[in-house]
Amino acid sequence: MLRYFVLSTILVTPLSSPAQQTVHVVCSRNRPVEEVVALRFSMEAAQQTHSKWVQGNAVHLRERTVVLARDMEVDHLLPRQLHAEWRQVRQHLPAKQVAEGFSVATLQDGRVLVIAANDARGELFGAGWLLRHLNAHGDPLPHPAPFFSAPDKPVRGYQIGYRMKNNTYDAWTLPQFEQQMWDLAVFGMNTVQVIAPISDDDRTSPLFHAPPLDVVVGLSALSQKYGLRYDLYYPEMAKDYTDPKQVDAELKQFEGLVRRLPLVDSLHVPGGDPGHTAPEVLFPLLAKESTILHRYHPQATIWVSAQGFTAERFQHFYDLVAQRPSWLNGVFFGPQSREGLPEERAKIPADLPVEFYPDIAHTMHAQFPVPEWDPIFALTEGREPICPRPEAFTTTYRRYAADNSGFMLYSEGVNDDVNKIVWAALGWNRNTSPSTTLQEYARYFLGAGERSQAYADAIAGLEQNWSTQILATASTIQNTHQQFANLPEPRIADWRWHSLLYRDAYDRYLQIKRDRELSSEQAALRALAAPGTAQQRMQAATQALQHTHPGSEETEIHSHLEALAGKLFHEVGLQLSIPRYGASNWERGANLDRIDTPLNDRTWLTSEMHSVSALPDEAAKQARLQRIAHWQTPAPGGYYDDLGDPANEPHLVRGVPWTQDPEMYRTAINGIADRTLENGWRLSWLSYAETLYETPLSLRYTGLNPDAAYTVRITYAGENYALPMEVLANGTVVRPLNLRKANPQEVEFALPPSITKSGTLTLQWQRQPGAGGSGRGGQVAEVWLSPGMVEPPQQR
Repeated sequence: MLRYFVLSTILVTPLSSPAQQTVHVVCSRNRPVEEVVALRFSMEAAQQTHSKWVQGNAVHLRERTVVLARDMEVDHLLPRQLHAEWRQVRQHLPAKQVAEGFSVATLQDGRVLVIAANDARGELFGAGWLLRHLNAHGDPLPHPAPFFSAPDKPVRGYQIGYRMKNNTYDAWTLPQFEQQMWDLAVFGMNTVQVIAPISDDDRTSPLFHAPPLDVVVGLSALSQKYGLRYDLYYPEMAKDYTDPKQVDAELKQFEGLVRRLPLVDSLHVPGGDPGHTAPEVLFPLLAKESTILHRYHPQATIWVSAQGFTAERFQHFYDLVAQRPSWLNGVFFGPQSREGLPEERAKIPADLPVEFYPDIAHTMHAQFPVPEWDPIFALTEGREPICPRPEAFTTTYRRYAADNSGFMLYSEGVNDDVNKIVWAALGWNRNTSPSTTLQEYARYFLGAGERSQAYADAIAGLEQNWSTQILATASTIQNTHQQFANLPEPRIADWRWHSLLYRDAYDRYLQIKRDRELSSEQAALRALAAPGTAQQRMQAATQALQHTHPGSEETEIHSHLEALAGKLFHEVGLQLSIPRYGASNWERGANLDRIDTPLNDRTWLTSEMHSVSALPDEAAKQARLQRIAHWQTPAPGGYYDDLGDPANEPHLVRGVPWTQDPEMYRTAINGIADRTLENGWRLSWLSYAETLYETPLSLRYTGLNPDAAYTVRITYAGENYALPMEVLANGTVVRPLNLRKANPQEVEFALPPSITKSGTLTLQWQRQPGAGGSGRGGQVAEVWLSPGMVEPPQQR
């Protein structure tokens, strides 16, 4: 069943079967927002239940009726026969005058369901609760015991960016945004944060349906229509705000925007990401902008972040916040902050609120990387895939819940759709389990009905797929794929269902392809290590690499992925390919473009064999082939770590468990470079380990030979950072600060024998202190530790 977007009226969807029952909706119509909510609620409920929902002024005692109103108005809407019963129920419910709260009770033996709200938004969220609990068969209304509900967090928002960089929203119309605003409000979201038309992006997109300014203004009007909060995310993008001319231009631009917006509840200005203005320059600018903002929106609040600041700028920021400028209402904490949220919260005046700006869209090179992620997933599915992470974000939310007053979710489209719902549910009640949220997701969005648990389990399986290595015997990928195969097509088989199918198919496709291509690589390596002339060995290896072809399942899934990608673009504008669907670049979710990329080292092996052929004599060729064939095999008594591959980095010191440190400030991070194996790199070069800011990257060895001198060989590889690092061995600097001179670069040096005399060794890579930005870039791909005898061991 399709959802239709109709802006001028309300969502209208034809019923797919005759109406089974009539449900009457009785509500107050004194206020425009409540009128809109009640009408939209009735239309959505009819779609969910296949029943006829009729708006009226009277409770029908013999038929199903929903009363949706302010608490103080319920008595006036109920017939006299129900007054005593309602008051009896009402006196046992909490009399909490909490904003957005509502109570639910059933009367008349369950035929009348009353949603009594504290305010207009409470009516909206009460209606949302009911939509998530409707029955598609039998009695459409649930029959809960009376209860009162109110949100844990006063601000629960998500970001919309109508910009080229986004993986979805630049292809949307205002009716599509309206549908999303309603859907997320059903799960408790009360705020829409919209990026200003000018940010760190192109001014236009070939997929735009309207000028950006019109959309930003339209979203403000829609927020007003539904009684939601509207936040303007406004990066300061001029080059130099110490230049009065640039300041004047900025203020005129800012005024031109805010005076057109019908509603602004808050203004969020990041210190960086994007932006680059020092806090001592930024704060005076914001003081001037606050005067302009309050001219048109007197009640709007102003928030600022310290994103991207160096250590020095961070301290200036704290000093300025401590002065409590009159325009500053709060601080928000987002990606690219040098200090974690708890540390920042502790340094900001206790009475000044701090909001969370968490990145829920990205899997790597991000605020919350997927811990110990298999490099094959990172190489192909990339930074912005369809990424349900209900367990991880439940852990993250609860870890930081005490340190923030609310949240605005950083998003780049719909790849994180499940994650938005998880945060919305937790923002209302932090004790909500992921399973409960996924069941409600399946019931409301997919029409899963009584099978909601099975659909929820399949969605949860997508997160579990990434918790083990792709070829591990305990991998859940096949189980999850079978779960999806066993599910019937849901009643609402739209883009949400197809996005889940796409992720499931992609995971299974990678597993099959990686297994096949790794087998051919291993056969080639065995051929290179086998007896024979160099030419014979290389011919056998080449044959092993070439004689591998996709089987029927791999081919079928490949075609299925292409078909699903096309559906997703036409249904929701999700851009899974640059040439086909207009994605802005690879890391913005265009992973359809990588389904054919090699998943083994065949390009590197072929290039190496070509180099061997040019060597002058057979002995040199044989020696080089041995090194190629045994690249990852350490010398006798030695050690090898393929950093970035969680299955092959035994000496990596992971640090604090990610569940205690979801942003990984003190936890080693596995990453991958922004290139493919077609470029001629080894997979062991593409993947790397890194740490953030001043946290050292550490390897720990025990059981070393105290009578041996050890040599360290390092492959520095990864992204194109140029950051000096020093190497320490048991706390002693053994290689001073040095810039990587190539990418990749191999470095080898001997350790003084005295360092390893104890039989233990900790190698550490340390960056210069005080950096700002993302804190990333200290990347190491491979490390060998190899022994050599200093002197014969003494007899003991």
